[in-house]
Amino acid sequence: MSQSSLVPADYQARLPQNQLILGEPLEEERIDVDVLFVGAGPAGLAGAIQLAKLVKEDNESGNGVGEISIGVLEKAGALGEHSLSGAVLNPRPFRELFPDVSDTDLPFRTRVEKEAIYLLSPTRYRRIPTPPTMRNHGNYVASICEVVRWLGERAEEVGVDIFAGFPAGALRVEGDRVVGIRTVASGLERDGSPGSSYMPATDIAAKVTALAEGSRGLLAQSYMEWQGVASENPQIYALGVKELWETKHPLDRVIHTMGWPLPRTAFGGSFMYPLEPNLVALGLVVGLDYRDANLEVHELTQRMKLHPLFKPYLEGGELVEWGAKTIPEGGYHSIPQRRHGDGVVILGDSAGLVDVPSLKGIHYAMQSGMYAARAIFAALKNDDVTAKQLSAYDELLNDSYTVHDLYRTRNMRPAFKSGFYTGAAKAGLMTLTGGRFPGRRIDMEEDARAPRATTECEELTYDGELTFSKVDAVFKSGNVTRDTIPSHLIPGEKVGAELASFYSHMCPAAVYEEVDGQLRVNAPNCVDCKATDVLGPRWTPREGGSGPVYKRM
Repeated sequence: MSQSSLVPADYQARLPQNQLILGEPLEEERIDVDVLFVGAGPAGLAGAIQLAKLVKEDNESGNGVGEISIGVLEKAGALGEHSLSGAVLNPRPFRELFPDVSDTDLPFRTRVEKEAIYLLSPTRYRRIPTPPTMRNHGNYVASICEVVRWLGERAEEVGVDIFAGFPAGALRVEGDRVVGIRTVASGLERDGSPGSSYMPATDIAAKVTALAEGSRGLLAQSYMEWQGVASENPQIYALGVKELWETKHPLDRVIHTMGWPLPRTAFGGSFMYPLEPNLVALGLVVGLDYRDANLEVHELTQRMKLHPLFKPYLEGGELVEWGAKTIPEGGYHSIPQRRHGDGVVILGDSAGLVDVPSLKGIHYAMQSGMYAARAIFAALKNDDVTAKQLSAYDELLNDSYTVHDLYRTRNMRPAFKSGFYTGAAKAGLMTLTGGRFPGRRIDMEEDARAPRATTECEELTYDGELTFSKVDAVFKSGNVTRDTIPSHLIPGEKVGAELASFYSHMCPAAVYEEVDGQLRVNAPNCVDCKATDVLGPRWTPREGGSGPVYKRM
């Protein structure tokens, strides 16, 4: 390994808070709603549905709160197009939110009846016992795109207004109170000037704004930095690269793996799930605190498919979709110390509600939206949307199975900072003791603070049958970003050849290139995975409908 190393945080630009927190008066020509959910993922849609149901039940009681307008803002052109997850779902919040709907009528694919976990070497695989946290019997394999579209239909049925194709670009504030958002202008040319299809930004005013932006939510980040909301540990992330394959060989079980193709200093693992007899989802998830500057999650995913465990299922099949996304992994100690404020609540992945040991976050996200809806409903009834009133959301969440689950596994992900095998041993002790070992919080540093050193690596030649280049993969994401769009990525000031090379390896979508010692940014390739925002140039929203168009991810 090279003696020199780089620390990404030393070169990363700060959040452009002057663009993200806007204190001037709202525009007169604006849209007014009572409650606005920013993000049409599981958290935002579940929250909107729960709130609409509470309002309806209250009004039918004869002494109701009256008509309440509920909006959901989504940056993708249609629901589900930016949604990506593994995904094996715990159905618990679905059953609570839709008590009259049977599991067979919920938007799931197959019920998990068989599962296996394997430890991989470069040429072999060995089945190992399934850790208690990873047991999925009775859960469901699902397409998160299909789940989101189904939830969107249920939301519209109860009167929720969904605004697709409208990214939120800034918080609108009065003093410390959030009073809505400003959308992102569209139709700008590469130099930022208005083009022929230009549409200006719009203010949307709301009594309560619920930030459900998903992983690495930009407005949630901005709000917490602005208000000085801390957590015991910084949030850390993983990058997941996922593919969907139509196969000739059916898969009858949920598979997870550990070990190869990851180096021992990197945390992560792979998965392969059956969605239907001849459709499988597979992917690789890698913690972004890895130490090798040349590590490429996309390239490792391609190598993984050549392994004897995966290759027999994929040979003769066809890659039909590809995508990438970050996942918050910090767990209990990385949750913001408060998830509410004057006129605002923070939900789901934006609040870090993911349990890495069980590989679960979707049902926690939905549950957080439902708890937020209850707190928001009470605030509207009392005509009081201050932080004091909305603190009921934190109380509900803190007393729930969501936070209790995260507390039980609070040190498992940090344990792997000391390496795979040491981490696995510590995680085993944590499982046996119900999380009581080691009896203290394990400190972590943010991913961008981890030093990176360059290693020699053998390049993979992509065959176009089982393995594919990043450019080919981006095509399979359905990316519809126009070539003349302004860049939404903000590099730091000092980007030399070594750093540019690191960015080019880190990004799974060929957004960054090192050319003659300089950084070249191909912004239209971006699939909004947010890895760049964790380790490199800051991500900011771009015009609505740009980015990937996922169908069954």
